[in-house]
Amino acid sequence: MTTIHEISGYADDLLETETTPDYPSALNGLQLENRSEIAGIAAAVDLSTRAINGAISHKANLLVVHHGMFWDGPNPLRGPSYRRLRLLIENDIAVYSSHLPLDRHPTLGNNVLLAKQLGLTPNAPFAGFEGIFIGVSGECEIETISLVERARKFVKDYGSEVRATPIGRGRQTKRWAICTGAGASTETLKEVREMKIDTLIVGEGPHWTAVYAEETELTIIYAGHYATETLGVRALAEHLGKRYGIPSSFVSAPTGL
Repeated sequence: MTTIHEISGYADDLLETETTPDYPSALNGLQLENRSEIAGIAAAVDLSTRAINGAISHKANLLVVHHGMFWDGPNPLRGPSYRRLRLLIENDIAVYSSHLPLDRHPTLGNNVLLAKQLGLTPNAPFAGFEGIFIGVSGECEIETISLVERARKFVKDYGSEVRATPIGRGRQTKRWAICTGAGASTETLKEVREMKIDTLIVGEGPHWTAVYAEETELTIIYAGHYATETLGVRALAEHLGKRYGIPSSFVSAPTGL
């Protein structure tokens, strides 16, 4: 009999949940327990009604997500929040959420897995946050437009579109960095300058980052917030499923962003 507390305790240790800083509303770890032993694990990027219904259809009673139940802070339990909670409790589904601990994990993390998907090998950290590093970086010798095409191939199944800042003919990527999700920011662009990165791969970023990139001869590849954060939860669910002999699945619920 495998309980939610056994699985969540192991996941917390694996992901270093207790010692990894994060935004206050992330509330990493077990967010909602259940009564029954765990019979199936479903993974989704966001805690949503679509994700919960997907877990139900897969006969999963543990939902592993990247953006959890309390992402936008404390709110009254009414409307969509109430309906999601009722659906979870009525179907005895536990919720485990992992944000930055999962982003930064060296084998199951979104950033290292995206690098692998794009045929890149990390050799240094990137995207510092309160004493830790969330992203990865490395060196290569590849035509930048080819890297964009690799990203397009990756996102095609996730309802995302790749956008890239202007790329000159024959431009080569030699030093790259990845920070999934909302990875283009004042802080990461400062690191880009310091590390002499020529290509930054992110999920999304503010409009001004594209202007900045064009004027500093930096290429930013925006591969979609949703798409770039599908890899970690899927890998974590698969890992937990194999460890405990429990079926695992991925619930696709693209946001279009």
